[in-house]
Amino acid sequence: MNDDRVNLDFEFKFYTDTPLGKDPDSHSATLRRYHKILWSKDLPNGTKFELVDAYPNGYLCHKSDLGEFFLSSDSITHSYRATKRISHVIDQTPADIVNSLYDHGSTIGAFIIFPGKKIGRQPTINGARGLNPKIQDRFDITLECIRRHYCALESPLSDTLARYRSFFDLFQDFKGYVSFFLLQDLVAADYSSVRFHLPWGCFDDNPLPRSREEYLTYYESTINFITSRAIRMKDSL
Repeated sequence: MNDDRVNLDFEFKFYTDTPLGKDPDSHSATLRRYHKILWSKDLPNGTKFELVDAYPNGYLCHKSDLGEFFLSSDSITHSYRATKRISHVIDQTPADIVNSLYDHGSTIGAFIIFPGKKIGRQPTINGARGLNPKIQDRFDITLECIRRHYCALESPLSDTLARYRSFFDLFQDFKGYVSFFLLQDLVAADYSSVRFHLPWGCFDDNPLPRSREEYLTYYESTINFITSRAIRMKDSL
């Protein structure tokens, strides 16, 4: 077994090797290395998705007969501790809970890679899901959009995901995408639906926690997801 794989620290907080004021997604060398190790593996069709470190001109990339893909890191959990829109909720929630969610969200179980190159000067997936008020950076809702993409159903991210169809085609279907990125704890056992961090009915629902009680529910489900996914990552090596 590759020593780099053995030495992954699933509790390492990526802000600790990131320059002050910078984003770990783009500036943590450890996070970039972990992504390269974890996602350089066989696709559903058996082709190795070998990732090459393209830094400093890029992040990670893959080039084969399947195409050329430039990938970037994206955090898939959010503590919302600095989100002004729900500052009243954060103020009512114990600081150790909010900070604990931030710390857990700084470990590898809370990160994924997406295509990082803009197409036609339009937002990337990372940018679109963060800016869309129906999603507000919620990855569970983003995953519902991805599920609908594979089912040819509409969602607030339909146009964005369609621009990156070649990337999603690598995984063949929703089950293939979920299995590759070890997201099984965020979907039903038969891959037919998403398990949301908060009760969710449609894209018109407010995606942000509306009360202290909702934040605590969001906290618990998010922590459980990060912890379970980290175990899957460790077992996959």
